[in-house]
This record gives sequence, C-alpha cells and structure tokens, in this order.
Amino acid sequence: MAALEKRYFNKLYFAITMLLGVIVTGIVGFMYIEGYSVAEAFYMTVIVISTVGLSSVHDLSPDGRIFISILILVSLIIVTYGLTITSSFILDGDLKKLLKIRKLKQKISALSGHVIVTGYGRNGRQACEYLKKQHSDYVVIESKPEVMEALRLTTDVLYIDGDATRDDILMEAGIMNASALITTLPNDADNVFVVLTAKGINPSLKIISRASEDSSFMKIKRAGADNVIMPDKIGGIHMASLIAHPDVLEFIDVITGRASFDLEEISFAECREEFIGKLLGDIEPISKSGVNVIGIKTHEGTYKVNPPDNTVMTESTKLFVLGASGEVGKLIKALR
Repeated sequence: MAALEKRYFNKLYFAITMLLGVIVTGIVGFMYIEGYSVAEAFYMTVIVISTVGLSSVHDLSPDGRIFISILILVSLIIVTYGLTITSSFILDGDLKKLLKIRKLKQKISALSGHVIVTGYGRNGRQACEYLKKQHSDYVVIESKPEVMEALRLTTDVLYIDGDATRDDILMEAGIMNASALITTLPNDADNVFVVLTAKGINPSLKIISRASEDSSFMKIKRAGADNVIMPDKIGGIHMASLIAHPDVLEFIDVITGRASFDLEEISFAECREEFIGKLLGDIEPISKSGVNVIGIKTHEGTYKVNPPDNTVMTESTKLFVLGASGEVGKLIKALR
C-alpha cells in the first residue's frame, strides 16, 4: 500500500474507531443512567449522534440530559474530524495521486517480459530512454523524494516509489514476469544487494548492474549479475578511442544513435523451424533483405565476425545484423 494511501486510511480508521467508541459509550450510558433496553439505548444514541432532533424514548433525568450534551459535543468533534480529513484528502489532490498510483499498479501487474530499472539517475534515465526507443516495456524503482517528484509529473513512465533492495518492492514491480533487471544505484553495496535479492526471487532473470569501484566488479558478478558495467571507465576509454580511432568511433555512434539505422540481435530460437539447420546463404529472407549479417554467436557461445554463407544455423544461433530500420524490421517479421 502506498504511503499516501496508508496515511489517509490510518486517519480514517481512527475517526471510525472513535465514532464506534461513542456509539458503544452511548448505549452503555443510556442503559445505566436511564435504564433503557439495548434497542432503546441504541435508538437514542443514533438520534443524538445524527442530530436529527427526534423525541426521546422517555423523559430524561438531569443526569441523562448532561450525558446527552456531552455525547453530542464529542460526536460532533469526531464527525467534523472525519469530514475534514476526507475533504482535505480530496481538495489537496491526494485522491488524484492515489488514483494515479492504483492505475500505475494495474498497468505494472499486467506487464510481462518487461525490464525493471532500479534508480532513475543519469544512467537509469539513459537506459530508460533507450528502452523506450526500442519499444520495450520497463518499470522504474526509485526512492529519492526529489526524483519521485519529477517522475510523478511524467505520463509515460511506469514507476514505483520504494527501496529496490526490498523483496516486496521488486514483487510489486513484477519481477516474476520480468525478462531483465538493470540496477543503476550509485552505491555498489546496494547494487550487490539488489542483484542477490532479484536473483533469489527469479533465478532466470537477466541482470545488468552498474559498478563504480573496480573492487566491486567481481562481487556483483558473484552475486549473480550477467553483466557489470562501469560507466566512468567506459566513458574514459571512449574518449581516448576518439583520439586513436576517431572515424571508427564516430561511425559506431552514428549507427547506434540514429533512428534510421538498426543494429539488432536475432535469435533463431524465435524463428520458424524451416530455417533451422539451413545454411546462412540459403535463407532467402536474409539474402534478399539488403541487411548485413555482421556477426553470429554460435551454440558453443563463441562469436564470429562476417560469418560465411556456409554457416549452419542452429536453434541456439544468434545473428547480429545491421541495416536500415525498415529493412531490419521486415527481416525479423519474415523470419518469425
């Protein structure tokens, strides 16, 4: 339950509990002071609390009149309190926030094969932007108040306000149905904990983790991450490479950063059975697509650049293709 929802209902439960306490007190009081039956005492309590002004069951004693006066004042305070917190909940926009949270939860629970991104800092936002370009579903887990305020203003990001190291938050993000998790938390220890927790819940989950320190690389790997990325180190290498091989790096930046080009991975496990066991050069959808097969990953897990046409395609083969976005999209549809 969201903190906002919990806070409101705690106040409402308190008001309801107090009102029930007044009703019980009224019934007991009328039975003791006026000698009413249970039914008569309940009737009198209800008409006093509701202030409808109906006549009493019997003429009241002086003690009974004092008791009714106190009962009216207390019940008015409690009812006013209940109405105040309800109207405040609506007028302050909390109701709108609550409805948005519930709508987000419904969308998240309906996802399958999505990516969970923990942390919405610089690296997390970059990962989300790329996933969005690839039309992949993703859910962000963030706990920093200032970042959450920015997320609440968005309309196209599914998010959860919470600590990604907690099992219940990961379950809320749909980890059992997710295909991958990207953890970009600034603290390496937190990333290790997220990896351990996520792998424990869903062992088949593909996990990519950020690391800041060299000493954390193997710790995160041992925790269960499939890949560990060190953004600062990659940035430095990239900048140095621009000096040694500027045109090569710029070319790679062009083909990976422009919408008109696609560098895609195609798994033959997801392709039609008729293509399994065929030679690469004999598969017409590939040879006639105009798309370049720049590499493959074999069933042994080795990589080959510019594979020859006589390469046999197995169910575990993965192709790496480069081409115009439209051509790559058509090829994927033709193979599947």
